[in-house]
Amino acid sequence: MTSEGTEVQVRPGVEGDLRALTDIYNHYVRETPVTFDTAVFTPEERRPWLLSHPEDGPHRLMVAVDRESQEVLGYATSSGFRAKPAYATSVEVTVYLAPHATGRGVGTHLYGALFAALAGEDLHRAYAGIAQPNEASVRLHERFGFRHVGTYREVGRKFGRYWDVAWYEKEL
Repeated sequence: MTSEGTEVQVRPGVEGDLRALTDIYNHYVRETPVTFDTAVFTPEERRPWLLSHPEDGPHRLMVAVDRESQEVLGYATSSGFRAKPAYATSVEVTVYLAPHATGRGVGTHLYGALFAALAGEDLHRAYAGIAQPNEASVRLHERFGFRHVGTYREVGRKFGRYWDVAWYEKEL
């Protein structure tokens, strides 16, 4: 796959990706309302998250790397939507990209690989919560067939203000 001059490879995430994945996530913790986490993580603190996404099953971690340099450009996950058993056929999905990798189609490659990997799983719906405003994320999700189902108004407080989260769903 090519993204504006960069050959992108998408593969399952591995232990060796942990530092790079943590660095990407911490950028969004520190600089944006995209995540409602407010304190950065060490790689060791993120290890349980990584281990909760095996190479098979409904909870996946896909990583995009530059094919030449093997630099991690971003990742996409499917995670449990809610803890109660009846929610088992629903997942929450998300994409995080290195700041310099945005706008280059990397998110599209990641979601393409993630949804292909999930195709054989016993899943019914995927959900995505998008802190507003975030037009790039809205466009990405709509491109993959997500539709807006509602907005939680002022549901999170970060950087001294309240943020809305728009919820999107996709049939799997």
